[in-house]
Order: sequence, then C-alpha cells, then structure tokens
Amino acid sequence: MVSFVATPIGNLKDITLRALDTLKGADVIFCEDTRHTLRLLNAYEIKKPLFACHKFNEREAAEKIVAFYKEGKEIAIVSDAGTPVVSDPGNIVCKILRENGVPYTVIPGACACISALVLSALDSGRFTFVGFLPEKTGEKKALLEKFASIETTLIFHSAPQDIDKDVKAMYEVFGERQACAVREITKIHEESQPFTLSQGLSGEKRGEYVLVVEGAKETENPLNALSETEHIKAYMAQGLDKKEALKKAAKDRGVAKSALYPFAIDL
Repeated sequence: MVSFVATPIGNLKDITLRALDTLKGADVIFCEDTRHTLRLLNAYEIKKPLFACHKFNEREAAEKIVAFYKEGKEIAIVSDAGTPVVSDPGNIVCKILRENGVPYTVIPGACACISALVLSALDSGRFTFVGFLPEKTGEKKALLEKFASIETTLIFHSAPQDIDKDVKAMYEVFGERQACAVREITKIHEESQPFTLSQGLSGEKRGEYVLVVEGAKETENPLNALSETEHIKAYMAQGLDKKEALKKAAKDRGVAKSALYPFAIDL
C-alpha cells in the first residue's frame, strides 16, 4: 500500500498513532527534505530508508514509488509539515499512481489552513483555500481577481518575504477587508494577528504565514431599488411568467411571496 501521511506542522507531538504505525510499518519513506523528516523520525526512534520527493523530482519519485509497489513494499509519503499534496509536493504522484492502477490512501492529521481558520475568528461556515500566490505581480493580481467576488472566507499561504506584497495586492484587488495573519501554529510563539488590508501587517515578518481574509460582501441586487411592481415586471420582461417573476423578486428582497402578491394582481 502507498500512504500519504500527514505530519506535525510545528509541535512534534501533533502526530496520530495511526501515522506512527504507518511510518514504522513502511519499507521506504519518500519525503520532501530528508534532513527535516529525520528530525521527526528520530524523535520516535524510527529508522527507514529515505528517498527525496520534492517539486523538482516528483515525476521521477513517482516512478520509483510505482516500482517499489510492484515489488510488494509498503510505502509512506510525507512532506516537511502537514498534509502532502496540499500546497506541497504529491499531486503529480497521485496522478501517476492513478494512471498505473496503484491504490493509495491518506493518513490524516495536522493541517495549517484549518488551524489558522479557527485562530482567525473569521467566518468558518464556508471557506475557499487558495494557497500560495504567484510571485509576479501581474499573475498575482490576475489570480486574486478570480476570487474577488467570492463571498466565502479566503485562505492563503504566504512566505515572510512575500507577505507585504501579497497583502498590498489583495487590497488593490479586493478593497478594504478584515484579515488575520497566523504564524508559528502549534509552536511556543504561536501568533494570530488581526488587521485590515489597508493597514497591512505590522511588525517583523518571520516564519511561514497563513493569511485568512474575509469574503466579498453580498452584492445588493439593483432591482431592489425599484418599486415592488416594477421589480416583478422587470423579471417578466426577461420572459418569466408572473409566478416565477414573483418568486424571484421575493427572494431578492428577502420576503415571502405572499408579501409581494398584492403588487402583482393587476400585472
């Protein structure tokens, strides 16, 4: 079996018993950085052959994983922190495993974006995970524009050297919004700093950040500015019958259909 194993994002105690069992039972472990993974394995006295699987050799690593699987070996795949594939190497591996009919599973655990969402105190009912933004300003803004009208909370990853540029681009595209920068999650100096996009993030920038930004405000329907009768007529002019036009107008205004019925009697 091939297993994608989530590892701690800071505190080494944040690893599941199942993850430890999987790592102990693996014949080989593929990891983003062998030095980083050794620190975790040494903490739990696990000794296994390690192979690199990072963004520069992912396809080659995937081919090795397929070969090991065909030899009957148990294979674990980890990233430096958190869940592999999510803003980390692994997606190409998943595709190649699927193409070759190799079954795989995930051993869930720590996830920075979910932890940051909780620490942000922003709306968690619905959210959209965007991840890292492109480095080039034009590409950065082009991507942000695709999310500008989305009403769900937005979650981004940002490196310390990029965060000021990322926040500036967000303000230029989104306008004023509440945000929260979360860093050092699960560590001694864990920090959750609320701010507005116009203010930017103050202080020295250190460590990887998760930026949580409130979604777009619900857009006011311009038809709501019309009288009740004109509102219904506007939908009828689009080809809807009176019943459907009444239903849509009531939804726009947040009222029951019965409240608008008197305005539609003579239409």
